[in-house]
Parts: sequence; C-alpha cells; structure tokens
Amino acid sequence: MSYIEIPFDHRFPWYVRLFLANQRRRYGRELEPARLWARSPKVFVGLSLLYGALDRKSSPIEPTLRTLITVLVSQVNWCAFCIDINSATGIKRGLTEAHLAALSEFEVSALFNSRTKAALAYATAITYTDRRVDANLMARLKSHFNDEEIIELTALVAFQNLSSKFNSALDVAAQGFCKDPTPSTATNKTDKT
Repeated sequence: MSYIEIPFDHRFPWYVRLFLANQRRRYGRELEPARLWARSPKVFVGLSLLYGALDRKSSPIEPTLRTLITVLVSQVNWCAFCIDINSATGIKRGLTEAHLAALSEFEVSALFNSRTKAALAYATAITYTDRRVDANLMARLKSHFNDEEIIELTALVAFQNLSSKFNSALDVAAQGFCKDPTPSTATNKTDKT
C-alpha cells in the first residue's frame, strides 16, 4: 500500500477510466502508479503521452536496451514497482533473468555489448546526483549513437527518473509481474542517488 491511498470508489474522469480499463485488459488489474498520477488528470495525460512517445515501435533505441535502462534507473532510485514491471517487460522482449541480474555489474559483464554498456553508463551518470556526463563518456556514447539517438536516450533516462522517483517517494510496491532479479542494493553501493 502506498503512502497515498486512493479510495476504491474514486471517480476518475472518463478519459482516465478508458486508460485504466486498458490496463485491466493488458495486466489484469490497474497499475497503482497510474491511479496515483490520475489524481491529477492533466498531468496524467501528459505523462501518458510522453511515455507513449518514448516507448514507440519506431524508436531508434531497441526495445531491449530501453528496458535495460528503465530497470537500471529504477534500481538506483529504489523503485520496486518499476523494477517489477520493467523486468517483466524485458523478459517479454527477449531479455533473460541473467541480463537483469547482471545490471549491477554491466561494465564487466560479457552479456552486454559495448553499445549497451555505453548507454547504461550514460544512464548511470545522469541518474546519480554525484556524477556528471563528461566529455569522455559523451565520446564513448557518440561512438555508438547519433545525436537523435542520444536525445532519445536522454529523454528515456529523464522520464524513468521521474517515474521511479515518484513511485519510490510514495512507496508504491511491486505488483508481482516479475520476481526482482537483483537485490535492490546492487546498484546502490553508496547511499548517494
């Protein structure tokens, strides 16, 4: 149960109810973060449109890489819900539990190629507040991604930070879509986030 409870009989606007009905069809239930965001319907719509733009089929960033980024950022931000749902999405997209478990040591893992490692290092540098994107990291990233792809990566990392920090702050629990593939402390070797 999150810190903010939504009464079972809360009446959302019609357009939010359509979105929640789609979640019930897709996931078998409404997602707790959606119900929380929907308490501010205009913000909810904007957030939903942004997510749809970032996770579209025509994205220049492959689905498995998008998922690895979202799980890694969620681990750093201690978001159990995001780790849960994004790990389940990753499995559907072809990732293995081994990929998800190796995220805490992605730089040395043989499971990831240099393109993926560069993107994950970039996501980490953006997410931890005690780190910065420097010229070396940007050069590494540019050896694998063009400018448009870097913009997409940056937007995805920023969105996932927004989402996972929102859920973590409100103590949104995992909803049981996937077992947590890694201990939540794996990427939090320091308490700085």
